[in-house]
Amino acid sequence: MARPTRALCLVVASVALVSACGGGGGGGTSGGTTNTGADDDREAQAGGMLTLALAEDPDALDPTLARTLVGREVFVNMCEKLYDVDEKLELVPQLATELPEVTDEGKTVTITLRDDAVFNDGEKMDAAAVKTSLDRHRELEGSARTGDLAAVESVEVVDPTTVVLRLTEAYAPLTAQLADRAGMVMSPKQLQALGDKFGTDPVCVGPFSFVSRTAGSEIVLEKAPDYYDADQVKADGITYRVITDGNVRQANVKSGDVQIAERIAATDVATLEKDPAVKLIGQDSLGYQGISINIGNVKGIGQPVGEVDTPLGRSPELREAFELSLDRETINQVVFAGKNVPGCTPLPPASPFHDEDVECTERDVEKAKSLIEESGEATPVPVKLTIGTSPENLRLGQVIQSQAKEAGFEVEVASTEFASALDASDAGDFEVFQVGWSGRIDPDGNIYNFLHTGAPLNISGTSDPEIDAMLDEARLVEDEQERAALYTQVLEKEAELRPIIYLYHPVNYLATGPDVVGVEYYADGLPRLKTAGLAQ
Repeated sequence: MARPTRALCLVVASVALVSACGGGGGGGTSGGTTNTGADDDREAQAGGMLTLALAEDPDALDPTLARTLVGREVFVNMCEKLYDVDEKLELVPQLATELPEVTDEGKTVTITLRDDAVFNDGEKMDAAAVKTSLDRHRELEGSARTGDLAAVESVEVVDPTTVVLRLTEAYAPLTAQLADRAGMVMSPKQLQALGDKFGTDPVCVGPFSFVSRTAGSEIVLEKAPDYYDADQVKADGITYRVITDGNVRQANVKSGDVQIAERIAATDVATLEKDPAVKLIGQDSLGYQGISINIGNVKGIGQPVGEVDTPLGRSPELREAFELSLDRETINQVVFAGKNVPGCTPLPPASPFHDEDVECTERDVEKAKSLIEESGEATPVPVKLTIGTSPENLRLGQVIQSQAKEAGFEVEVASTEFASALDASDAGDFEVFQVGWSGRIDPDGNIYNFLHTGAPLNISGTSDPEIDAMLDEARLVEDEQERAALYTQVLEKEAELRPIIYLYHPVNYLATGPDVVGVEYYADGLPRLKTAGLAQ
């Protein structure tokens, strides 16, 4: 039986994943499909450029420092990882040849590497290069991967195709982490040449290699001649064009100015499904969208927490009142035409841990008013909400503003360019930030870095010894049921503190021209274009 008020009971699904991922519900049904584009049996012709419209400008194209989803969409086609996921979200080797061998009670991890991988600068990829990248991910100042690889004590080169990771303790999410940016391998030659400026001219192993970038406008890649699987690559290159307005992105697909556009607005799905000029691919995502509240980030991420002098920052009761003022289902219907999935945890329906019995807190304006009155805070309670600049973001901000007002909150919607908002949140220069996470296949990837003290994405400044202890323990446990129980406890505690109010799980929609084939689009939200092109 589900417990109310954001408490939850996770049921472990029997799914063949090396590392599990979690799910959270709260009403509503997915508007997505399982179509990955693989149902089109036409073959792509060789040659030509593909243009993909991105919803935002990526941050640094440096796997060690990068944080954005749009950055991952570029990386997936030029920076391969030790492991990847397939269409079933199962972990599979990429630059490795097989899943890792784990011995010594989980503290020794041996990885065997491909012997035919070459960086896009012509240098051979080997174990020494893997060590260089993993050490950089772990040690570079400002790295966003430190939490991902915190358990790795050292990386040893055994021979050119074998690397051994020595861990301080068993670390269940490791393979899943190595299937993302923490597992990306960069050219040591380019790292030596550019250092922390690597993102200005990144060189990895991948089907496409970096050519140029015009900030705020476009990123250009070209087919990599030395790629080990170059025969499978159809297009001559990819141009990523930054088009922040969703209406313009879809108009460009219809006109043929771009061949692919990501993050089609949910409100446009019904119309585009009937449009012969567009193919639509929908996928339930691994991520979530929510509201992060600054409760302790006074000096920046990773710095000691302190007291935040804002009403929501000071008071868990006011944070509860703010959540009670919001109606997730109405938000989904009004802002997203019912196409997303309301939810109150970071664990999405696309996960094998998804529990449909989780019940989210329902809107209760009278209780919210009572909590405000009990807090002694004068009304209306001011809240400054930082939010993105897209029309969809603005609609979401307006609905939050309207709903919260009925309970006694005065929400100022501060529309801010995404990269600038990220920088401000890192520095602790925000009150409330509407931001989400594209999601990871392991529950640790959706929770640890946001709630553990000092973690690299903990913009809220959450610091709770109980949460820290449970998150640390969950990283040691291999048994999925035991891990699920620990994450249940973590999220129950999070629900008391409310540093993050989870709102919904997105369904990702990708639009392509009718003659585009070979695109692989999974629940991780990354359009894989290795085999993509125009139909013959």
